[in-house]
Amino acid sequence: MDNPEDSVAGTVRLVRRGLLAAALGGMGVLALRPTRAAADDDGISHSAESIHQEPLIAARRDRVYAALTDAAQFERLTQFSDAVKTMPLRHDPARIEPRAGGVFALFGGYISGRFIELVANELLVQAWRVGNWDRGVYSIARFQLEEQGADTRIVFDHAGFPLGAAGHLALGWQKNYWDPLRRLLA
Repeated sequence: MDNPEDSVAGTVRLVRRGLLAAALGGMGVLALRPTRAAADDDGISHSAESIHQEPLIAARRDRVYAALTDAAQFERLTQFSDAVKTMPLRHDPARIEPRAGGVFALFGGYISGRFIELVANELLVQAWRVGNWDRGVYSIARFQLEEQGADTRIVFDHAGFPLGAAGHLALGWQKNYWDPLRRLLA
């Protein structure tokens, strides 16, 4: 059985964190600090967020795959993104090692991670993180590329990110990945 004092101390920490998050949220900075998902007595979270999107890109799968796995093409994609207009990005070019275990650093290093799995022209799975998340916090981004005639549907799932970040991330995928991909491959 848990020590009651540990339980009380943990509750106090969560209340303090919640009050801090509420105060920061009012100032528009909530996305800077991940928050913990509420869990039941078994440690199971019932409030985890995830993103599912299915953008259609007017290009063949091999072109979409190349744009997501080739550093020079991704760097061109970045030029069409909202990130270059709204964020003070470092001038580090995109770095992508398209192999299982290979690293990537995008948008001046603001986004980074590792490839978990790649199947040429079909699938990319990444351990993906934003630079201002706590150390060691990674989410999973999965890109399944499906032929739709001459087009490609990306069946995209993103999970495991800090609670409260879904809205910002979902919009970011649209403005910094899908819309720029459409423009790059048009």
